[in-house]
Amino acid sequence: RRSLGLLPAARFPAPRPCCSVYELCSHRVAGMLTLQAPEDIDRHITLDVATGQPVVIDALGPVVVNSDGTLSRITNWERMEESERNVAKRRISKRNVERLRAFRDKGELKQSLVSALAAASSDGAASGDAGGGGAEGRNASGFRFSIDRGGTFTDVYALCPGEAVPRCVKLLSVDPANYPDAPREGIRRVLEAATGVPHPRGERLNSSRIEWIRMGTTVATNALLERDGARTALLVSKGFADVLHIGSQARPDIFDLRVRCPGVLYEAVVEVDERVVLAKSEPPGEESAARRGLRRVRGETGEQVLIEREPDLDALRGKLAALRASGVEAVAVVLMHAYTYRQHEEAVAALAREVGFAQVTTSSSTLPMVKLVPRGYTATADAYLTPHIKAYLASFVAGFDDDISKVEISFMQSDGGLAPADSFCGFRAVLSGPAGGYIGYAKTAHTPGGPPVIGFDMGGTSTDVSRYAGSVEQVFEARLAGVTIQAPQLDIKTVAAGGGSRFFFREGRLAVGPQSVRAHPGPVCYRKGGQLATTDANLLLGRIRPEHFPRIFGPGEDQPLDVEGTRAAFEAMLSGEVHPFYEATSPAGAPPRRMSVEQLAHGFLEVANEAMCRPIREMTQMRGHDAAAHVLASFGGAGGQHACAVARSLGMTRVYVHRHASILSAVGIALADVVVEKQEAAALTLGEPGAAERVSVRHAALAAAVEEQLAAQGFAPPLLRTDRFLNLRYAGTDTAIMVSEPAAGGGAGGPPPPPP
Repeated sequence: RRSLGLLPAARFPAPRPCCSVYELCSHRVAGMLTLQAPEDIDRHITLDVATGQPVVIDALGPVVVNSDGTLSRITNWERMEESERNVAKRRISKRNVERLRAFRDKGELKQSLVSALAAASSDGAASGDAGGGGAEGRNASGFRFSIDRGGTFTDVYALCPGEAVPRCVKLLSVDPANYPDAPREGIRRVLEAATGVPHPRGERLNSSRIEWIRMGTTVATNALLERDGARTALLVSKGFADVLHIGSQARPDIFDLRVRCPGVLYEAVVEVDERVVLAKSEPPGEESAARRGLRRVRGETGEQVLIEREPDLDALRGKLAALRASGVEAVAVVLMHAYTYRQHEEAVAALAREVGFAQVTTSSSTLPMVKLVPRGYTATADAYLTPHIKAYLASFVAGFDDDISKVEISFMQSDGGLAPADSFCGFRAVLSGPAGGYIGYAKTAHTPGGPPVIGFDMGGTSTDVSRYAGSVEQVFEARLAGVTIQAPQLDIKTVAAGGGSRFFFREGRLAVGPQSVRAHPGPVCYRKGGQLATTDANLLLGRIRPEHFPRIFGPGEDQPLDVEGTRAAFEAMLSGEVHPFYEATSPAGAPPRRMSVEQLAHGFLEVANEAMCRPIREMTQMRGHDAAAHVLASFGGAGGQHACAVARSLGMTRVYVHRHASILSAVGIALADVVVEKQEAAALTLGEPGAAERVSVRHAALAAAVEEQLAAQGFAPPLLRTDRFLNLRYAGTDTAIMVSEPAAGGGAGGPPPPPP
């Protein structure tokens, strides 16, 4: 689907002199606009870092006129293929053509739009209003919900039938005193407000009018960080019980004298008495495999393997039964050389399901690639997290009536694409939440030929930074919470500094995080007896305006942020910790240092800002890019409060703030595309006779498989695009690099474009 947004050729009136960047951003957090335009338009505001005032309004791409008189635009028009442009042109009705002529005559349209208008007139444009196929289509047959469930807040972006302006809801992710599930509560509020029909909290929601629900969630991420996944056991080849505990012996910090061995996700290990070995040339003096009676088979990679021992399933059955009786819920099956010979893993997995394990993950189906350790890490992570995801999905669906089975429910994956709920699994979910924000700013903040963009997503628990320069930057192996996962993921760096990062005064130093006060009890200003956090400092300094912040606090969920309580908490820290320390450590005869509550709050914010600058420098300067040459795309509930300070520290001169900045992750999920990925192992040497042909045949088979899955979801071939990769390494080395297929016309493969 292509992004559609509201964008007439309008200009802002002169800003009010008192409108600082902080006031502007405080309105953004509340989903309101301090500066109003003649039309309700979807736009980016370009902020001058020195003054904080809007200086440029970006107006890109063709627009179409809806039946209610509002305007919609197709973003990324310049990057669309000709076939896609033709589809977009045909969506412009004759009535819209007449309206567009009026805009053209006023000289307010770009040349590309004039061309589209001429083409639409000559093609005999089809009837019907534009926008039905995009994320902001105005004639949807039902409600469309895009939800980002973060660690602190849950954002709901809803497209309602017959309404030109999307509805936005922001609520606490955890508020057990008022609702059991935040995404479902957000849907309930939208349905009740849009239809006028009461939807009591204690009753199952009527889902008959819902077309689709798309969600990005931190459920898997939090389970991994907090080690709150399913009780898991590892089934591994005999003799390799400690292989994942030993790991690769990599040291993240080579100068750390106290190296801590990372923990594992499984609680029990069962060794499977089986053995498969590669049929290499046999050393002199050894009895041949044929004489030893070993069966030789051809593996999926084309390599010859020898079956030394079949798995002893009878002996294994009793061990698995004992594990299941002890309460273990999931098993990960990781056997030697299963990337090329998976039959043993499949036999063991079938036995585990027969014994009663609901979640059984095989490494050959999760990651069919050479190297036992990363394959084992990924399989155990999937077994550990998937039951947690399924349990959450079951609890979410349980709050709706039986018609929910007819609703298309999909989840955001770590690679930036959507997947149906029934195929959403643990190892692809660890970046589900941040991925929505990446797609959101990538599809709205970057223009072809323009400067690269740094995404600055500051939420309540953490801050995610990423880079977009016209193509998605991905990694194929990442480490999170001490666990290495091999899967395509957006290259996003996370730092534990957000609106909920807790403040500490430690031996004369101001420290921010990594502990978070979370949504419950939250910061002091949430009126739940919480601790001082970044949000409190911004509130005290006037960077958050309580009158423009949602009144969702207190026992009745109707009170504003607590300014007086926040000031009292800072004064208590000054009198109880800061000033006593200065008095005890000041030189004899010298007056002790004193500071105001405002100085204390500002000091904490400077510490937080520096922590957020570090990952941006890592993604720019440490990779040979000039940070000052980038634009900072600020979003997230707390991004606007820190964007200018961060940009100033990095030498940037421009900050983009999207109209829906505080919920851009939810908007990005609405704009995201469905992605299906498949891979299989290979053992080929490029350059050998016939190798290129064999690669093409296998790529074609993989492409047919993924296209078949997408066709089953209702996507026609003209809407599909396939990206091909080879995992290449130099002969004699063991480190491979994932390389994308070169673009037509030659050139080295680079990072893949945004997934279709």
